[in-house]
Amino acid sequence: MFIGIIEHLGTIGSLELRPDGGRVTIHAPSLGPSLAVANSIAVNGCCLTITGIHNGRFSADLSRETLSKTSFCASEGGLRVSSRVNLERPLTAGKEFGGHFVLGHVDTVGQVTHLTPEGENWWYGIEVPESFARSIVPQGSIAIDGISLTVARWNGHVAEAAIIPFTYEHTNVRSKKIGDAVNLEGDVLGKYVEQYLQARSTAKSAASFSLEQLVAQGF
Repeated sequence: MFIGIIEHLGTIGSLELRPDGGRVTIHAPSLGPSLAVANSIAVNGCCLTITGIHNGRFSADLSRETLSKTSFCASEGGLRVSSRVNLERPLTAGKEFGGHFVLGHVDTVGQVTHLTPEGENWWYGIEVPESFARSIVPQGSIAIDGISLTVARWNGHVAEAAIIPFTYEHTNVRSKKIGDAVNLEGDVLGKYVEQYLQARSTAKSAASFSLEQLVAQGF
């Protein structure tokens, strides 16, 4: 589990992609000895398992599922060698909870529409897929490339977040361009509510159908 507070930035040193998976190596000297093989780490909000460490770099394997849902293999504006990525280690006991619950399970990929300055801040706009729109709640939480942000504006297909100078300087937001792909994760609490309501709706429909069938049969 993560909280969406980015601790470090890394740079992709190599990215191998195959039909059945892949492997990424990230240059992250600032993490130093805090990393260990078999530990988890969030890379642009995607939870990965560290499989190797060497000279300030760490490697992780990418499953076919990971490639299908993240910017590692996005057809447009996806990650590539030299791309800057956000890094966060898992939440530990006693650590300040400064963001929101982030599982590192990316839901889908969005596209950057704009990064517009306003005074000392910026408006960060992300176009989201139609299937993800139901997860957007104005003033609710969203993880964009692993950054815990608040949806400040929402017009039905573009979500906007206000970016303060600290976030701009300490994340990969400052390197984003229009059309770049970003990983999106909705609020896990909202997912459970949605799943519960869908299950109730399905159960009610099934019960109604069964009753109609009984009536039709003369019961």
